[in-house]
Amino acid sequence: MQVASAQFANHLQTQASKGLRSLYTFHGDEPLLQQEALDALRNTAREQGYTERNVYTVAGAHFDWGEVLAAGGSMSLFADKQLIEIRIPSGKPGKEGSTALQQIAELAVGNDSTLTVVLLPRLDKATKSSAWFGALENNGISVQIDPIERHALPTWIAQRLGAQQQRVAAGEAGQHTLQFFAERVEGNLLAAHQEIQKLGLLYPAGELSFEQVERAVMNVARYDVFKLSEAVLSGQPLRVQRMLDGLKAEGEAEVLVHYTLAEEIRALKRVKDAVASGKALPMALREQRIWGPRERLFERVLPRLSVGMLEKLLQSAHQVDGIVKGLKTPEWPADNWQALHRLAMRLCRACMPRNA
Repeated sequence: MQVASAQFANHLQTQASKGLRSLYTFHGDEPLLQQEALDALRNTAREQGYTERNVYTVAGAHFDWGEVLAAGGSMSLFADKQLIEIRIPSGKPGKEGSTALQQIAELAVGNDSTLTVVLLPRLDKATKSSAWFGALENNGISVQIDPIERHALPTWIAQRLGAQQQRVAAGEAGQHTLQFFAERVEGNLLAAHQEIQKLGLLYPAGELSFEQVERAVMNVARYDVFKLSEAVLSGQPLRVQRMLDGLKAEGEAEVLVHYTLAEEIRALKRVKDAVASGKALPMALREQRIWGPRERLFERVLPRLSVGMLEKLLQSAHQVDGIVKGLKTPEWPADNWQALHRLAMRLCRACMPRNA
């Protein structure tokens, strides 16, 4: 059974009187949110008598799954109930682990003395379709913990401030403060959490001014090269500039930044060509493995990108490919990052909303 991460707290409240399910699986790449969900589950489990805890981390080809199976099938030596945590950092349990997890899932049904928690990173579609993950999901509670997207970050910050009885000003001034905060912590939710806690220590409950937030919040953003595509396709030049500066400062490889930009241009061209040949846009996007937020961005920008414009962008990407590999190209900057900036901005400007 799947439970949305936003509804997990409500699930725990409901189960507080009924008793927890015996198997929980958390999967996702946001450490802060996964840890908070796990802590909430542990607290509820402790209140329900799960006082002994054993942790197993699956690492290496010779991990002893037999020990985990034995622990799950035995009574606790020191308590009436036990909590078993199985951490699989790679998300790949292997053949033996796949079989063991299916057994663990089956044994969990009706087992009131053992609460099993499986912790996984973000999973791809193939892994979610595997027999072992299906067994975990069908015999227990599965919670997918997604990162907070950039557009939702100001609201998330406001909610966290509200939890400690703090708030920003109403209206446009407050939104400006939240946007500033989000820019400083983008891609680093744990740091955002720490900065919010810092504000709680520095200032009393009530309204926070922009100046107070500006003085307190450090620039702790971490930029993901794959999020750069989102900023470019959204037509956000200031954010693109900020991300490129951040990626450069963090020592990101220029070839990876170029590959990300060039691949978006190639994908746009392939989808454009497919639609021109008579294929429906949803099918063309699906064939290019474009889903979720990226799919919505493609649907928005493709009508305004002509074939000629995309061919020019492809040529620009080809020229920048040579530059980042050490070749000089007439009329282009010799500096790798300056060339990447020009390429990103050309695509970004082409994708900007009409009223921008």
